[in-house]
Amino acid sequence: MTMKEHVRPLPAYLIQRYQGWKATTYAENRVWYRRLAEDGQRPRAMVISCCDSRVHVTSIFGADQGEFFIHRNIANLVPPYSPDGDHHGTSAAVEYAVSTLKVAHLIVLGHSKCGGIEGCHAMYSGQAPELVEKSSFVGKWLSILRPGFDQIKDLPEPERIPALERQAVIISLQNLMTFPFVRDALEAEKMTLHGLVTDTGEGALEQYDPETGEFAQV
Repeated sequence: MTMKEHVRPLPAYLIQRYQGWKATTYAENRVWYRRLAEDGQRPRAMVISCCDSRVHVTSIFGADQGEFFIHRNIANLVPPYSPDGDHHGTSAAVEYAVSTLKVAHLIVLGHSKCGGIEGCHAMYSGQAPELVEKSSFVGKWLSILRPGFDQIKDLPEPERIPALERQAVIISLQNLMTFPFVRDALEAEKMTLHGLVTDTGEGALEQYDPETGEFAQV
């Protein structure tokens, strides 16, 4: 099996959408796009969100192109600081945003009905043995959230998944604080840290209050 056998041209519907964008949105804003290309990006905020296709970060905040530096992964998780020489995509994105782009805001955005969160709950409830296998990239990634599962495992069953969605944000915020360059930027008051959860169906947004340890509606 070779790459040549499987790499194919884009589906026709994606090509048509691109051509429509190029003829309308791009054509009407050509100067702005060229300025972005020539001047480089200067995003005001980094957003760490889930890979889930239902999470549309720029739409939620009405952001323009070039305004957000967005990193997406399963369940919007941030691992602890671990400079072990291995591959760390999320950690690299955080480092670039904070140290090079010098974003003013660092946001972790969780969401409702997250498949990654449900998978984590299933894995640690003994309902998804395939995720425990050493060969599972997903299971290994979701192990970041094990402390969060321990926090919610004794709640009534209907409350566990929503609570774990919020634990994913809290643990990611805690892990961000283990990065020296994140702490330095926060202590120098060059950056702020935020934890949010959005309800996909209701369009609601909650933010984390570290004083109370709770999430409140925005």
